[in-house]
Amino acid sequence: MKKKYYSDLPRIRSLKDEEIDTSDVPELDASFFENAVVFLPRPKATVCIRLDQDVLEWFKSRGKGYQTRINALLRAYMEAQRNA
Repeated sequence: MKKKYYSDLPRIRSLKDEEIDTSDVPELDASFFENAVVFLPRPKATVCIRLDQDVLEWFKSRGKGYQTRINALLRAYMEAQRNA
């Protein structure tokens, strides 16, 4: 995340509930929850995978969550192959 975001955190944390502008957030009524679905994420498997060093460094250079991004790309490829 950008440094500006982190610099605003103390100010944001100090706001009282009534000072927060929620005018662009609609109220949720019972009808919203009638159609809600509980979604539990799939469990992950721990594996050892050999990657080229430069590939791994590139993913890591993008910051936290590099394993999640690798998983997302592998999933996209898998789904594309299923539909081919």
